[in-house]
Amino acid sequence: DSAFPPVRKELIAVLSRSHGTHAYAKWSGAFWRLISLVDLGVRPGDPGAVAAAGETLDWVASPRRLAEIHKRRIGGRVRRCASQDGRALQASLDVGLRGDPRLDTIAESLVETQWPDGGWNCDRHRECTHSSFNESWGPILGLARYGATEAAERGAEFLLEHRVAFSHRTGEPAHPVMLKLHFPAYWHYDLLAGLRTLAASVGLSDERANDALDLLEEKRRSDGTWRTEGKWWKRPGSSGSNVEVVD
Repeated sequence: DSAFPPVRKELIAVLSRSHGTHAYAKWSGAFWRLISLVDLGVRPGDPGAVAAAGETLDWVASPRRLAEIHKRRIGGRVRRCASQDGRALQASLDVGLRGDPRLDTIAESLVETQWPDGGWNCDRHRECTHSSFNESWGPILGLARYGATEAAERGAEFLLEHRVAFSHRTGEPAHPVMLKLHFPAYWHYDLLAGLRTLAASVGLSDERANDALDLLEEKRRSDGTWRTEGKWWKRPGSSGSNVEVVD
């Protein structure tokens, strides 16, 4: 739209082009392009974004894929990469696909496999009974956007019990990388992803979010902006994995 800076408009145009690979191919597949388009504020109904969402949902909501996921029950818990389903749910709603029955399928699957502490995890070790930050923030975003309020609030409580990015046992940062700001986040969790998730689900008024908010404010530059402190991607044309389609 006219209000977008030219650079953002150019990024949206590139991300909306044909994908030509598996939806989850990092970072060129339709799934990742859809996530980036939504993060950049693409207009609902944008043809490129809708096409990416359709391709993403064909994969994420596939009966065969979901059947395999629900078989991965170890120690009474389904072990799944729930970030895939959660971000797909959230982004598809954001581009205007509410009412698509595939979204109901994804939401129901996420609620059914939510762990007792409110999150999700893909760890297949039986002794693992603690949810994963990386696998939980996406489902919370998706379920909140979908309207599964109770499940989203349970997930948000998991983040709040950890003061967004801190160990509930020691009070220390859960991992140093979580205190750094990244964009795009993709499936990775950090301070900003946690605050964003809380803002979209239960809000930021809970005092347990204060330490993370204070840290975010400390990172603000004198001109009122923030800078990224790390990235999970490589420039187009780079070798290896995690190569982006835009710089």
